Amino acid sequence: MSKSRKRKRLLQDDGGDSKSPACNGSTISGGDPYPELLRPTVDECRDVRDALLSLHGFPPEFASYRRQRLRSLDGHDTQCSVDSDEEEESVLDGLVKILLSQNTTEANSQRAFASLKAAFPKWEDVSSPILGFDMVLVAEPNSVENAIRCGGLAPKKTVCIKNILSRLQKERGSLCLEYLRVLTVEEVKTELSHFKGIGPKTVSCVLMFNLQHNDFPVDTHVFEISKALGWVPKTADRNRTYVHLNHRIPDELKFDLNCLLYTHGKLCSNCKKNAARPKAKVASPDDCPLLGFSGLV
Repeated sequence: MSKSRKRKRLLQDDGGDSKSPACNGSTISGGDPYPELLRPTVDECRDVRDALLSLHGFPPEFASYRRQRLRSLDGHDTQCSVDSDEEEESVLDGLVKILLSQNTTEANSQRAFASLKAAFPKWEDVSSPILGFDMVLVAEPNSVENAIRCGGLAPKKTVCIKNILSRLQKERGSLCLEYLRVLTVEEVKTELSHFKGIGPKTVSCVLMFNLQHNDFPVDTHVFEISKALGWVPKTADRNRTYVHLNHRIPDELKFDLNCLLYTHGKLCSNCKKNAARPKAKVASPDDCPLLGFSGLV
C-alpha cells in the first residue's frame, strides 16, 4: 500500500483530515445538523443499551474506565482515591493508546502499547533536567517504530507521537497532559486540535475515557450501526453523526451505550461493515437484538 493510501486510512479512522474544519472544533461543537430528526429518542437509547447489555454483558476492556467514571461522579478524586488499588491511566498514556488503536485490532494495539512502554518506560525523567535517550522524544524514529510495529502504520504513528511530545516539551516544559483535567470540554477540544495528527474521534475518546466527560465518540462501528438504525441519514458523515448523537443521546447513557455499540459492531456478523458483500441476515433477533429496532428489521 502506498504512503498516501496509508495516510488516508489513518485519517479516515479518526473521522477526517487534520486540515479539515472538523478537527479545529468548528463542526465538532456546532448545532445539531439534523434538528428535524428526533431520533434516537431517550427510550431508544435506553432500550438499545439494555438489549446489548443483556447480550454481551459490559465489555471488560472498558470496565476500569467505567469504575473511574463512577468514582468521579460520586465526587471522589480518582487520582488520590485510597479506596481502590487501581492506578488511573495518565491522559498522555490514554492518548497514545488511542492513537495506536487506529487501523488495527485491539489485540495488536495493546501489544504495541505494551511494547512501547517496555522500550520506553517513562515519557520523561522528572529527576533530571536532561532527557535520557531511553525517552521517546529524543529516541531515533526507527527505535520507536520497531517498538510499535505490531500495531501497524508504525512510521506514521511514530511521527504523530513524537510531534505531540515535542509540542508539549516546547510549550509547557513537561511531557504531561494532566492539565486537561481542569479544562472544559470546549477547551480540551481546542487544546488537542493544535496537535498534528489528532482528529475528532481521538479527542472524543480522550474526553470520554480519560477525562470522564459525557461525550460520544463515533468510530466505524458506531457510525455504521447508527446509520442502519436510522439515527442519522444514510448520507451523514462521521462528523455530523458525532454532533447529532451528542445532541440526542442523554449524558447518563453515553458511556455505556458507546462501549456496547462498539463491542457489538465488532462481534455481530449482521452489523459488521463489509462493503464487498450484502449484510448477512441472522436467523433470529436473539443473535442480533438490534434487528428488532426500526431500520434493521
